[in-house]
Amino acid sequence: MKPSEKKISSRCPNRRCISSGEICSKSDMIRFVVDPNNEILPDIFGKLPGRGIWVKTNKCALSKAISKDLFLKAANKKVIVRENLATLVEDIILKNVISLISLSRKSGVAVFGYEKVKSSLVNGTAKVLIQANDGSISQKEKLRAPNGKNTYINCFTSKELGEAFGRNYVVHVCLTSGGLSKRVVNEASRLNKLRGIE
Repeated sequence: MKPSEKKISSRCPNRRCISSGEICSKSDMIRFVVDPNNEILPDIFGKLPGRGIWVKTNKCALSKAISKDLFLKAANKKVIVRENLATLVEDIILKNVISLISLSRKSGVAVFGYEKVKSSLVNGTAKVLIQANDGSISQKEKLRAPNGKNTYINCFTSKELGEAFGRNYVVHVCLTSGGLSKRVVNEASRLNKLRGIE
């Protein structure tokens, strides 16, 4: 391999999933590392040192990696895998996306409440519709997500959405355009897959 090819290879945005064997984009995967105590840690933000062990962002893929001792095989040494590793990953991503929605609210990108969301959808300012999965089905059906890809999110409970707005519960939220909206959609997509709502 030529030096230039090595450079391209090292920057490749794709990695192999230890569970499925698929070659996937890093954006569709979760990185894990082995810490100094030989424990497998999720590196959700891709900043921890060490060789990455990659698993597709998928409930079944992560469960298989844990139950079949695939982290041990990938690390090529004895490692500690928490029993609640899948829950830990989900919790970290949930907290991150709720924090992003909260930041979106503070910057005026996110609004909540049925009437406000309906108004934003009608006037075209809403780019993404978020609805709690435990909200009233009949009321949720009255609001239609904007046209396009990734414009509807329903992986949160009303209590989880409420945390982003300092309320006990929130059912209807919409996001207008902006960089934060894209980040919310990306993280919510990962949460969707981990919760098996693909």
